[in-house]
Amino acid sequence: GRARLPEAAGRRLRQLLADRSGPSGGGGRRGAAPDLTELLPQWLAAANEHGYRVPAAVLPALLDAARARTDLRPQALTFAGPRGLWLARLNPEWKFALRGASGGALLPDPRDGEAVRLLWEEGLFAERVALLAAVRAQDAEASRALLASTWSTERAEDRLMFLDSLRTGLSGADEPFLDRALSDRSRNVRHTAAELLSALPGSALAGRMAARAATCVSMDRTGGGQVITVEAPHECDADMQRDGVVPAPPAGRGERSWWLGQLVEAAPLDTWPARLGGRTPEEIVALPVLDDWADELHAAWCRAAVRQRDARWSLVLLGSPAASPAAGPGTSSLAERAKLLATLPPAERASWVASFIAAHGLSEAFQLLGVCAVPWAEPLGRAVVDALDIARDAGSYPWSFSGVMGLAERCLDPAEASRLELLTAAQDEPEDASPGAGGYWSEAFRRLVSTLRLRASMLAELDGLDGLNSPNGPDDPGRLAELTEPAAP
Repeated sequence: GRARLPEAAGRRLRQLLADRSGPSGGGGRRGAAPDLTELLPQWLAAANEHGYRVPAAVLPALLDAARARTDLRPQALTFAGPRGLWLARLNPEWKFALRGASGGALLPDPRDGEAVRLLWEEGLFAERVALLAAVRAQDAEASRALLASTWSTERAEDRLMFLDSLRTGLSGADEPFLDRALSDRSRNVRHTAAELLSALPGSALAGRMAARAATCVSMDRTGGGQVITVEAPHECDADMQRDGVVPAPPAGRGERSWWLGQLVEAAPLDTWPARLGGRTPEEIVALPVLDDWADELHAAWCRAAVRQRDARWSLVLLGSPAASPAAGPGTSSLAERAKLLATLPPAERASWVASFIAAHGLSEAFQLLGVCAVPWAEPLGRAVVDALDIARDAGSYPWSFSGVMGLAERCLDPAEASRLELLTAAQDEPEDASPGAGGYWSEAFRRLVSTLRLRASMLAELDGLDGLNSPNGPDDPGRLAELTEPAAP
């Protein structure tokens, strides 16, 4: 069974659920008190990590909160457990819980072959997706056998969702199944099977793509062998289409560059050192490319690095965090850079983003911060706080940083609270500052500090300690109450 929730943590949960003002809109001033609704997802995640049992009395409020906010549902339903599903059946307003139950509570033991087969053949679609994921986590071979047993009778959109479940723990053993799916009657299924096969650098499909891509990209003999030359494909034949190449380009794209991009994206990245004179990824990305093909080639390598989760190529394609994003070797798009960053180990990711912020400030970094592990590693947290401090000293509009401030409240390490105390004092405003900015900044930093202290207390309470005595808890219990009490209605 699950462990009982410590009393202080139960009180905190009731308080977080009572503050139902919803995440703050960007418009109004937020004041210096923490935004409790934004801390609920973290509280639930931490409680689930501890394996606590939900107190029965809070279930209605918990289901109400999850009904109102889809971002809470996965964690809220895990915490609510079987009891929550039982209760949800009694109130039509909570029927989302029955639909969205990843079914942790309702699923049979993945090793119980008969019960698994029964649910697979007769269950609702959401239950079957959850069942497939649970069986795959235990025994990948059994999950493929389950899938194969009904594959030919499934609807195309269901086959697509089931195929998607193979992304988790994808391995060479999935290749025969995916190979068969390459001749599926649904184009989307064929395309997804090809994409998954190309993420397995050892697969036969990846080998075929490597051979095709290698005929298109080579060292230019006439340029003394120091320049890459590109000859894009002249046709998209039936074999290329079977391997997932989409023949018709989107509006505004040339056919040949569209086909080239797909071949390079699907070819294993280790094709290139061998093909391009034994050079390293660093040397390859630095080479000039003839006839304006560099952007196309680098963009395809970026997509390949993301698909193959290749941290070394990702780092090379990101380039130096200090360089201007427009001059980067791979891509200047922040969304694409965030995907490349996600393939790096968490510490390396945090350190790259910290250097990026030090060089370019925060306004460019919001999307990149979204892929960093929480709580932020020390160098990243320090870079964000320093950049906020610099923006405040420059008299910048504080409200243009409210998104990053909100992120910092949720993601900074709570241990940073005492270091931030210095920034809460109101400062003299520079001559050219926007009116009232100083007070607004001081208020925002006060809220940041009180939120970090509150998060430290929250985690201490879940560890079974009295939150007020946690290393970063406020010394004065009355002050904590004042910071966190929901305003009277």
